[in-house]
Amino acid sequence: MNNGDTAWVLISAALVFVMTPAVALFYGGMVRSKNVLTTIMQSMFILGMVSVEFVLVGYTLAFGADVNGLIGDLSKVGLSGVGYNLVDGGTIPELAFVAFQCMFAALTPALITGAFAERMKFKGFALLMLLWAVFIYNPMAHWVWGGGFLAQLGALDFAGGLVIHILSGVSGLTICILLGKRRGYGKSAIVPHNIPMTVLGAAILWGGWFGFNAGSALGANELAANAFVVTQVAAAAGLLGWVLVEWIRSGKPTILGAVSGAIAGLVAITPAAGYVTVLPSVAIGLIGGGICYTAVAIVKERFGYDDSLDAFGVHGIGGMWGAIATGLWATTAVNPDGANGLFYGETNLFVAQVISIGVAVIFAVVGSTVLYKVVNALVVLRASDDEEITGLDLTEHGERGYNVGLFAGAPSFVGGESYAVKLFPSVSGSQS
Repeated sequence: MNNGDTAWVLISAALVFVMTPAVALFYGGMVRSKNVLTTIMQSMFILGMVSVEFVLVGYTLAFGADVNGLIGDLSKVGLSGVGYNLVDGGTIPELAFVAFQCMFAALTPALITGAFAERMKFKGFALLMLLWAVFIYNPMAHWVWGGGFLAQLGALDFAGGLVIHILSGVSGLTICILLGKRRGYGKSAIVPHNIPMTVLGAAILWGGWFGFNAGSALGANELAANAFVVTQVAAAAGLLGWVLVEWIRSGKPTILGAVSGAIAGLVAITPAAGYVTVLPSVAIGLIGGGICYTAVAIVKERFGYDDSLDAFGVHGIGGMWGAIATGLWATTAVNPDGANGLFYGETNLFVAQVISIGVAVIFAVVGSTVLYKVVNALVVLRASDDEEITGLDLTEHGERGYNVGLFAGAPSFVGGESYAVKLFPSVSGSQS
């Protein structure tokens, strides 16, 4: 065991942990004020729920001994036998690796919530995300990182382009289409209620991403340093790419566009961070920002789906571009355990990346559709019109994010009694 490597992985795990509350803020600022707490609650609840799931069954399914290239065995259920033994071929104890991977497992379904924000009931949400973590995330993590068939094919995903971003983005798109559009979508303005909150969330995400990518080197070494630098460069380039395209198209650069572009650049570099040099990371970020803006501002409008907070446009599309870019610019000069991409004269990696993208997309669509149908048959997933009008903060959680004018103009249900009065019968007079 190397103390420095272990310390770096544990610090990185803590940085990745912070990313889930950061997603809560990032998404929370982009919804309407009546849904801010339910949006934040979804990310925070996933953080708790999936952490327990990962310890009980997730880790062994993702990283247990390979079974026919499809799934890990059950030898490590409840972290049985996991302790201070070193990760195979590494310098850190397996428990440190468990801590690091647990944060990835928790973050991924939190990203999905942006696609169906403001219209899913909490009970159905909790069951759907739990099943998604068990039956979709864990197998995909095994296929790519646990010695499964995509790893055997030669696919490379340094920190989660395939496993995290494509899988969450495409799953989010699938679920939001099945769930249906928000009430009034496309007919009336639905705008963010607190952009400074979103900027704060994005800034924390950017900082946490250094643990996300550089921590995936699993040591304090040259590979971590490379991943750290290309992460910063690609994020900065993604910010510039999004803003430039937005500025040219609409005539105004926006702060929401700037932080969205930074996230797009971070998503794009994630699968490539341990395989590419610095200069390609500029191109990866710039192109990532531009194509993600196009997906959000043009493609979504043309097809009319209600991906509330653009989980697919940023994570799905950005992840696909990042996986392709890895197949173009990867070089063994950065990582001898990797492979050379198309621009270095070899085609095998590029082909493996394209196949892996197809597998991730198909698995996300089919798996999410099946799970959605199963859960929707058991509990109601879609909020009613009255619940959506009132806001899920009150109807699902009995609280509001802002107390100023709490009950002023509270929407009424059938019978004329406002939900606020039902919830707080002691409130009377003008406040009701």
